[in-house]
Amino acid sequence: MSQSARDTILKKIKQALTQPVPVPFPQQTDQSSVFHTPTEELDLLFAENFTKLQGRFSYCENEKELASQLNMLFIKREWKELYCREDELRQVLTDAGFHAMTSPDVESCDASITGCEYLVARTGSMVLSSGQQSGRTVSVYAPIHICIAYTDQLVYDIDEALLSLQKEYGEQLPSMITLATGPSRTADIEKTLVVGVHGPKEVFCFLVQRSN
Repeated sequence: MSQSARDTILKKIKQALTQPVPVPFPQQTDQSSVFHTPTEELDLLFAENFTKLQGRFSYCENEKELASQLNMLFIKREWKELYCREDELRQVLTDAGFHAMTSPDVESCDASITGCEYLVARTGSMVLSSGQQSGRTVSVYAPIHICIAYTDQLVYDIDEALLSLQKEYGEQLPSMITLATGPSRTADIEKTLVVGVHGPKEVFCFLVQRSN
């Protein structure tokens, strides 16, 4: 592309940005949700949709029960090392009696542990962002991802999560916001579903009741 053609394209883009195009059908801009209000509790709805997509869900009444369940899982799977980059989460788990987070990096761990921004009940998704201390890589590079979430992080739909993120971060929104819905999967090759190609092959979500 020549310099003159590039300049012309950039000029048109700048003009378009300074002259907003009116909505062609203003009567169709109703902001109400197309989804019905849930009739069941958000934690039950999330668990149902999360497990439908091969996620592994567990409910914990408190952080002590969380540590107990993680210890049993660690022993059952015969894991050697887990990786956790989030200082606050490490402290919570250590205080509750879980001490297996000894892997020095995500490349050599058996599984990674992260928190999340929100849980979306309608889709069974975890909302993750680069604003978390885990960053972009921890939930993706490890073969198994363990997410620790609290009941007050549950929202019904995606728009609620995005609006809450906007309110929390203001003009400093994270550069990456993503929804993780179960293990990584693809059907690119001969339309055959394969799990764990572009991310973790297993995803656990431990939902902890937030104490008052």
